[in-house]
Amino acid sequence: MKKIIAMLLALALVVMSFAACGTGETAKTDGGEMVLYTWEAMFPQEVLDAFTEETGIKINYVNFDTDETMLAKLQAAEGGEYDLIIADDYIIETAIAEGLVAELDMEKIPSVGNVNPIYQGQFYDPDDKYTVPYGAGVQTIVYDPSVVDVDINGYSDLWDASLESNIGITSNYRVMNGMALKVMGESYNTEDIATIEAAGAKMLELAPNIRLIKDDNIQDDLLSGEIGAAVMYTSQVTMAMLANPELKVVYPDEGIGFGVMGMFVPSKAPNSEGAHKFIEYILDPEVSAQCFEYLGYYCTNKEADALINDEYKSFLTLPEDFSGDTEMIGNISAEAAEAHAKVWTEFKTATGN
Repeated sequence: MKKIIAMLLALALVVMSFAACGTGETAKTDGGEMVLYTWEAMFPQEVLDAFTEETGIKINYVNFDTDETMLAKLQAAEGGEYDLIIADDYIIETAIAEGLVAELDMEKIPSVGNVNPIYQGQFYDPDDKYTVPYGAGVQTIVYDPSVVDVDINGYSDLWDASLESNIGITSNYRVMNGMALKVMGESYNTEDIATIEAAGAKMLELAPNIRLIKDDNIQDDLLSGEIGAAVMYTSQVTMAMLANPELKVVYPDEGIGFGVMGMFVPSKAPNSEGAHKFIEYILDPEVSAQCFEYLGYYCTNKEADALINDEYKSFLTLPEDFSGDTEMIGNISAEAAEAHAKVWTEFKTATGN
């Protein structure tokens, strides 16, 4: 009986050996696993599959719901557990300050030169030592000229009386209060409480024009005619423009506010090597174009701009006459944040939302 078992085991090993070799081809070396931690639906599945096919590195795609959730998990892991994280600019600044982010080895990312410099050197990583941008959101006004009488060129036009109960906005109070600050010629990131309160008074003047305040699928309300104009997230603008190319996209005269999502490697990442390979892979112009067409956010890879389908290009790339007049919304003091929250509550109450 023992001889029979031994023969069967030997035969099984032979069969497994042939299976691993396939039909004479060398089996791909197991490149291990890379834990990718970000929001849902940030990459087309075919891009992730192609990376694994090319490198042998399996991707364990783990999701979080908010930046704050991500930071709490990363703090609990003391900079370990995850290999590559994609999150928003302001939370990355905090993670870097807490020593939870590793400096990138730029020799392993030769394609970093493909990044559009507009999205580099920002407040959260001024020397670009820790992050590589992956997508940007631009605060954009979109309106339907067939139902809106006023010609909208900037935030100030949203105060026009003809737009009464006809505007939808997102619920990000720093962005929305920021509209009033920009109309007043102020910074999104002012720490002056009196200025923030003055912006709140300005927002109360806008209240009669606001019909909806919501984050999810506000583009559907614009497309259905429920509202005639909206301030939306970039991915929502993309969906709206694909459904109705006759809509108008406005880059406000007062300047463009934007945010950047960055890729970074945690300080104790188990597979830092795999994370660097993934960043380099994503920076390939063809791969980037594929990602941004899927994602619907602004392309941060300047070499990919020309590869983006014409159907998407006008709202996934900055306009050719872009002046560079931008400002990012950064972290502010607790006192300033409290003032923003107070005026936002008053504004929402005034709109009935």
